[in-house]
Amino acid sequence: MKSLEQEFLDKIEKHKGIIFKISKMYMSEQDDRDDLFQEITYQIWKAYPGFRGQSEFSTWLYRIALNTAIIFLKSEKKRSFISNEDFSGYKVIQEEYDPEKEERLARMYHAVNQLNSIDKAFIFYYLEDFSGKEIADQMGISEGNVRVKMNRAKNKLKDILNSNKS
Repeated sequence: MKSLEQEFLDKIEKHKGIIFKISKMYMSEQDDRDDLFQEITYQIWKAYPGFRGQSEFSTWLYRIALNTAIIFLKSEKKRSFISNEDFSGYKVIQEEYDPEKEERLARMYHAVNQLNSIDKAFIFYYLEDFSGKEIADQMGISEGNVRVKMNRAKNKLKDILNSNKS
């Protein structure tokens, strides 16, 4: 029988992409992303003994990871440690290097980084193709409220992207 620790490590390994994406979305600097990744993993570990399996592990992980990222972001802002600087050094992992695609991705992350933490969460859910019901369950709000907040977040992101083109 697997130990609790090994079971946890296996699940984290399987779902580390989620943690990476959230860290990337909420922190612009690599050191900050690494710190957030570590903090999210730590918070998941602390909560893991209470995971009852009533939902998918990934659903449970999303909720903890996003809540941790929002709290982490607020504590970082208090220390004035966040920068919305250059993402150009980030390389997209893909079979063939595409500088145009990398530039679009960098612009998108830069724009997302200008959103507030709640709007970032909605954009993240949208990019991850969550249904309105799944988002409502995660955020603890109605599906109607999800649609309204999602549209507002997408419009804000669109406005930021359009204003950055000029």
